[in-house]
Amino acid sequence: MTQFTKNPYFGLFTKQKANQFNIAQSTYNERVKKLNALRRAIEITYREQIKEALSKDLGKPIIESELSEIYQILSDIRYVKKHLHKWMRKQKVQTPLSLLGSSSYYIYEPKGVCLIISPWNFPFNLTFGPLISAIAAGNTAIIKPSEMTPNSSALMAKIIDDLFDEDEIALIEGEVETSTQLLELPFNHIFFTGSPNVGKIVMTAAAKNLASVTLELGGKSPTVIDESANIKEAAKKIVWGKFLNAGQICVAPDYILIQESVKTQFIDACLNWIEHFYSKNPETSNAFARIVTPKHYKRLMAHLENAKSLDAKFILEGEHNEDSKYIAPTVVTDLSHDSKLLNEEIFGPIMPIISFNELEEAIDCINSKERPLALYIYSKSKTNINKVISNTRAGGTCVNNNIIHYANHNLPFGGTNNSGIGKSHGFFGFKAFSNERAVIKQHFFGATEFLFPPYNDFKEKMAKLVIKWF
Repeated sequence: MTQFTKNPYFGLFTKQKANQFNIAQSTYNERVKKLNALRRAIEITYREQIKEALSKDLGKPIIESELSEIYQILSDIRYVKKHLHKWMRKQKVQTPLSLLGSSSYYIYEPKGVCLIISPWNFPFNLTFGPLISAIAAGNTAIIKPSEMTPNSSALMAKIIDDLFDEDEIALIEGEVETSTQLLELPFNHIFFTGSPNVGKIVMTAAAKNLASVTLELGGKSPTVIDESANIKEAAKKIVWGKFLNAGQICVAPDYILIQESVKTQFIDACLNWIEHFYSKNPETSNAFARIVTPKHYKRLMAHLENAKSLDAKFILEGEHNEDSKYIAPTVVTDLSHDSKLLNEEIFGPIMPIISFNELEEAIDCINSKERPLALYIYSKSKTNINKVISNTRAGGTCVNNNIIHYANHNLPFGGTNNSGIGKSHGFFGFKAFSNERAVIKQHFFGATEFLFPPYNDFKEKMAKLVIKWF
């Protein structure tokens, strides 16, 4: 450990390392007590301040703050409390006859000292969600939230400081350098939510200390719509999912693949729903968020300029305002395959639409890209639905809806390859922060002892019998 002594966070890490076994031995009631304290802080003490911070950082509408941040945290706590006692029990398994005289089980033991690096798009939800799992599993944790949402990060620091001693849970604010310094330390587990590019950096750092990782990344989540779908309903749900939080969602429908025969109908329906949800002037709507930073605003505007330079067709291009980081809902089609909108994760209020004639074309398009975090299918055809699912790969899928799989704590949430490693939410989050420790207990003389050396013909025959029958 001497190589880490110059790290500015080594002292805090050492405190948590020394305290990890005390926290690991905490009972069900003690862990629930901590979760209840966090619940009261979110639901009562800091609720209004949370909504205010989100408004300042992201221009997030009040209802979106309630549903996508506060509700998600509270529902996660309720679910974990309901099931935690069962998860903490010994998990008994069968023991083969060849190990006669013993019994077997495994336990979920805490991984130890954990690092949680959270993003800016849902700062409270995506910070406290992993923390709930870490607490439930009996770990200590250091949290590094995003510097891009300073009001939210400062408030989370206050909440953590109010509820926990730093030798159990601590939150550190800072820039990229802070994350780099924390990643140098030999954590037992790292939970990171962010982009695939930064995920590679996190995984490289973790490998130096052989730390396990959960990487919740993103990517280009496709939406497939065939001609059998209810187009009006599909457009309604897709517009909601695409422009929620101004499109700054890792599971937002990134691009639309629609059968040519219903393309015009779908576009018309989208335009109607956009106006219905956000009025003719979304900039004045109380339901439309803002881009997080000037840097992200400029990135998105560069994508639009790139599309224009490649002769894309803009079906809807509203106003934009750099001072307020506002970009109106935008719908674009006839895109070049080289366009940035089709090759980079958008993470903004821009909807690219690609048409296809045969379903195989849509499947080939999806499979030509990295595996997405989510894939959505709108269809009434079971054959088409099954064909898309069986011939593609994705972290999760919704049929005739989008995004909502995130809200089901009974489902694993996470990506595959470029869109992530490992799963979270509910039991899967508890499991991510736990080690499955196998235990076998010998009760009386074991049959295997008959096969101990020295070997002879009789033991050779016994070994053959064991191989054949047991």
